[in-house]
Amino acid sequence: MTIDLADYTALSFDCYGTLIDWEAGIAAVLGPWARQHDPSMTDEQVLVAYSEHEAAVEAEAPTTLYPDVLREAFRRTGNALGLPVTDAEADALGTSVLRWPAFPDSAEALARLQRHYRLIILSNVDREGFAGSNRQLGVEFDDILTAQDIGSYKPNPANFAALLARADEVGATGRLLHVAQSLFHDHVPGKAVGLPSVWINRRHAQPGWGATPDPRVAVQPDLEFPSMAALADAVDAAFDR
Repeated sequence: MTIDLADYTALSFDCYGTLIDWEAGIAAVLGPWARQHDPSMTDEQVLVAYSEHEAAVEAEAPTTLYPDVLREAFRRTGNALGLPVTDAEADALGTSVLRWPAFPDSAEALARLQRHYRLIILSNVDREGFAGSNRQLGVEFDDILTAQDIGSYKPNPANFAALLARADEVGATGRLLHVAQSLFHDHVPGKAVGLPSVWINRRHAQPGWGATPDPRVAVQPDLEFPSMAALADAVDAAFDR
């Protein structure tokens, strides 16, 4: 499918992994912890070990607030690796979201995109966590839908039903484009409900999936860019035409 970026009036975004560097944020806590016990452990290895546990906690306990998801996922990662996790260490990850850095291009790209589109957040986080991250992004989003608001976490279809309902409310039905890094959390379930999508492939220079679970099924986003800046450049060019 070939799409024209100028045909859309709204963009919905995943936040963590797409706009905020959640792998850097998680690795800043889990990496030093792991190397206390095994100096050979790399950040990538611990992120891969962690990835499935966070997704499992979110699926099993969909109304759990994200800081507690992080704490439990850390404990499960420790159990899987045979390494102890103290309550203080679990708390360090649970309270770390506000310190997760934005990707360097996110704020500037969002400011450019806002000239053309309504901007919507669809994020696997709680309201407080997103509010802290949003201060780094410097953009006032038109709509914010968090896991706390919806009562479940992506890739649950309910999250995308909520997004489509909001698009209908604001007159963007059929003119909404979803922008995300995670094939597992966003592109697979988004395609299942017919959403056109843009893959921000932040890991384009790295093999493997990192902190994001393997999507397990084939999925084809409509467009792919290595960064938010590259998307913003393409959007500017589309509207200039």
